[in-house]
Amino acid sequence: MTSPLPDKPDAGATGAIRKPVQPKLDQNIMLFVRLLRRIGLPVGPASMIDAVDAVRAVGVSSKSVFYHALASCLIKRPEDRQLFEQAFHLFWQNPKFMERVRDLLLPQIKVPGLDIDDREDMLRRLSDALADPPPAGDIDDTKIEIDASATASEREVLRCKDFEMMSADEMQAALAAIKTLLPELPQRRSRRWQHRQRGGQLAMRAALRAASRKAGLVLPQFQSRQTAARPLVILCDISGSMEHYSRVMLHFIHGLTQHQPAVHSFLFGTKLTNITRQMRQRDVDAAVQAISTSVADWSGGTLIGSNLHRFNRDWSRRVLTGGASVILITDGLDRTPDGDISALQRLHFEMERLHKSAYNLIWLNPLLRFDGFAPKSHSIQTMLPHVDDFLPMHSLQSIGDIADAMQMIGRRRSKQLIGWQKLARDAGDTARRYISYAQIKGAST
Repeated sequence: MTSPLPDKPDAGATGAIRKPVQPKLDQNIMLFVRLLRRIGLPVGPASMIDAVDAVRAVGVSSKSVFYHALASCLIKRPEDRQLFEQAFHLFWQNPKFMERVRDLLLPQIKVPGLDIDDREDMLRRLSDALADPPPAGDIDDTKIEIDASATASEREVLRCKDFEMMSADEMQAALAAIKTLLPELPQRRSRRWQHRQRGGQLAMRAALRAASRKAGLVLPQFQSRQTAARPLVILCDISGSMEHYSRVMLHFIHGLTQHQPAVHSFLFGTKLTNITRQMRQRDVDAAVQAISTSVADWSGGTLIGSNLHRFNRDWSRRVLTGGASVILITDGLDRTPDGDISALQRLHFEMERLHKSAYNLIWLNPLLRFDGFAPKSHSIQTMLPHVDDFLPMHSLQSIGDIADAMQMIGRRRSKQLIGWQKLARDAGDTARRYISYAQIKGAST
């Protein structure tokens, strides 16, 4: 790595300002982009090329201008700005950063408005991404002691931790834990009958057929209804606000698809994509790679109403058969403006149609991780009346709760959902009264 960026430009003998020469600037930007990618920012080769062109255009005479040139090309989401700022200052302030990363990742970095726990999570992600492995010669000389007393508490912290704030190692452990979850789909009664040794319903036809082979001796025969797994349809939002959670849910969906025959999966952002065939691949990494090449609207906007319309029109009659249940994974933040009445009416109609077509509709929303969450968005208020359960999906514990909820499909009605629906109705009534008052006041003036 070259020396840090100079804060002041060089001046020649004549006093004219000239730009400093940076022969390895392209390589340093490439290393910086690799760092951002390893700590979870969605940057690719195109963003790196744009960053190099931007820096060449503005120069490196001012560190502030250099920072904003990189930020304009490499920050794709508002929530990534704080992590980008930490990585920028750590990477560009010291030419020996890769060798001394452990000494730099401590409290001298402070961001106004950022909690201590959040800052420690960011520093841990930077540490995981940048710390070099120990030399081969030091491994044998190092004595490793394992404190088993902290194992249970660390496990509990990992279960409750938000996916978005996990380090690289914690995310790998979380995905491994999700892989071990094998929830059983709820069963439904089939029209077919099966023979039973005792109990169940008396099977007269089977008893008479057996009597013809036993000299007319009629012995009782019993039968009961066969059961089959209820089909499951999953609709997962892949917009920018859902990116971290949808990637984790892909692993959960893959595990369901591998162990249950009747699972159909769809992704939606600005358009609807059927990924059922890709999810049937044995290797989860190969399945995710195949999905990334077939989905063009990843980490974009969200059009919930139009995508539900496409599903109801093109796929509903194909996959919602046999009493299928539906899992809807989204934060409910539609890209259409809240004041667009026609879009809300369409969303209401499509949600109602989906709810009536399915045996049960479960909504998984990562916004429920916030204690102060309230259904203030008009799109959330429109969707809530048409669901049978409303659950979070931001941590390992919430994923386990989802697996338990799938076992109880159709057996109970969530008391917490009733409270959410009441809050949505009250908020919707308040919004409608405010709009009516504004219209009346505008007409009077």
